[in-house]
Amino acid sequence: MPTTAEVMIETVKAAGVTRVYGLPGDSLNAFTDALRKDGSLDWVHVRHEEVAALAAAADAHLTGEVAVVAASCGPGNLHLINGLFDAQRSRVPVVAIASHIPSSEIGSGYFQETHPQELFRECSVYCEMAGVPEQLPRILEIAFRTAVAERGVAVVVVPGDIMQADAAGRRPPTAIETPRSRVVPDERDLRRAAELLGSAEKVTILAGAGCAGAHDELLAVAESLKAPIVHAMRGKEYVEHDNPYDVGMTGLLGFSSGYRAMEACDALLMLGTDFPYPQFFPEDAAVVQVDLRGEQIGRRTPVTLGLVGDVGDTLRALTPLIEPRSDDAHLRTMLEHYAKARKGLDELASPGKEGPLHPQYVARTVSETATADAVFTCDVGTPVVWAARYLRMNGRRSLVGSFTHGTMANALGHAIGAQAAFPDRQVVALCGDGGLSMLLGDLITLGQQRLPVKVVVLNNSSLAFVELEMKAAGIVNFGTGLTNPSFAAIARAMGMHGERVDQPDRLPAAIADAFDTPGPALVEVTVARQELSIPPAITAAQAKGFTLYALKTVLSGRGDEVLDLARTNLFRRMRDR
Repeated sequence: MPTTAEVMIETVKAAGVTRVYGLPGDSLNAFTDALRKDGSLDWVHVRHEEVAALAAAADAHLTGEVAVVAASCGPGNLHLINGLFDAQRSRVPVVAIASHIPSSEIGSGYFQETHPQELFRECSVYCEMAGVPEQLPRILEIAFRTAVAERGVAVVVVPGDIMQADAAGRRPPTAIETPRSRVVPDERDLRRAAELLGSAEKVTILAGAGCAGAHDELLAVAESLKAPIVHAMRGKEYVEHDNPYDVGMTGLLGFSSGYRAMEACDALLMLGTDFPYPQFFPEDAAVVQVDLRGEQIGRRTPVTLGLVGDVGDTLRALTPLIEPRSDDAHLRTMLEHYAKARKGLDELASPGKEGPLHPQYVARTVSETATADAVFTCDVGTPVVWAARYLRMNGRRSLVGSFTHGTMANALGHAIGAQAAFPDRQVVALCGDGGLSMLLGDLITLGQQRLPVKVVVLNNSSLAFVELEMKAAGIVNFGTGLTNPSFAAIARAMGMHGERVDQPDRLPAAIADAFDTPGPALVEVTVARQELSIPPAITAAQAKGFTLYALKTVLSGRGDEVLDLARTNLFRRMRDR
């Protein structure tokens, strides 16, 4: 008779899963032994459970299918939590198998005892514990169906002895497929939306990740409305490419043209986006919001009309109801603004004459050197700013990041999952020095799992984005400096290709060499610590805070930092030109 763990493997395979990410441990031994006996599933062995969960999140994001992660009891489960929060908030389907202490010891304060159901409740759409062997196959199947249907994390907590037990009374696993449904608003509401948008003089579209698969429909409605399209960060890979209406991003990562396009409109059409910053929305515009999840409507800004529906299906029904307009003055003005803003950004991405390098130039070089179907991952902080502005999407490239949860150290973990899911695609991780050092041990995973990920490390010896936040708040930088090792030397010690770049003229060749290397490779680039990433709109409070920061820094005897800031962002650019 098979064990319960062996039935779990059958259920995992029936869901179409071919990989399991994780780290073994005593309470998980029955599961990993069942994996070994089966032999058809790939066990992606990482060095930290958080990395396993991040890898599973990237796998699910890129494939659109459910991914599986497994961890042992107590600390193993706790290490999963941050990565599972990332998956849950990115709305990707992940099933986590969280093994537990022996069932007879639960509630006794046993070694490594936690309360997994309580711990995982906030970062999951489903979380249940199997108390008896007969219960497990059914709740595991429910977990898969819930993760797929609700596009979130489902957690199954299993005591180790339950996994080892005989699978009495088991039922055969059934195939679990992604449901395909058509969700369209009522025709009356569609007509109201068409009237609202048609009566406005200047319409702007804000497009997010919900526009995946709806590129043609998005362009069609923009053409009818003569509307510029601003994209949110999670919408970048779906919206930016082949888009004559694109005017870039707004928000903390964006630039002025996206901000102006939203500020100037009298009607805003929000499509599949949960853009979180209320201060960047227009104050007096009518707002029509389309989202598949009704609970998202009106969360960020007051909404004139909310439409619950799939973006593609809704636009196919809505666009024919809109009277095409001929006046394109608003669109032309915003496209001209975008061209000017884009030119300014491209000028900032110049190589310069000496190091440390501009991080903008690094991101632009990475984008220009990468393959046409590359997968990019980027750490939270300044790497995500440069990724937002300089990585070019083309409809075949993908971009994965912790854009909603905003966790540090995500890029390497996401890259592991991306490369495991797509071994034949180039995967590039754009890492910060703080992020990479936080989960540095999983560089070893690249070699052990034979994953040819290309890691580009922006080394500015600081938590640079945190420093920028401090400056804007008028706070003297403190606790943000990093004493870094040579990441390139560490990579070489791990058997990887590793190179350090200190001068701009060496960067293109170093990136090309790394990308051409058959296995994993790392390029460490020393970049300017004081490089500013200015948001598209500076508030009076931020300007006051920055002035206060400069004054406090000088008075505290650290005026050299203010001079370095000026040299990096003004004097050196004047010299480079």
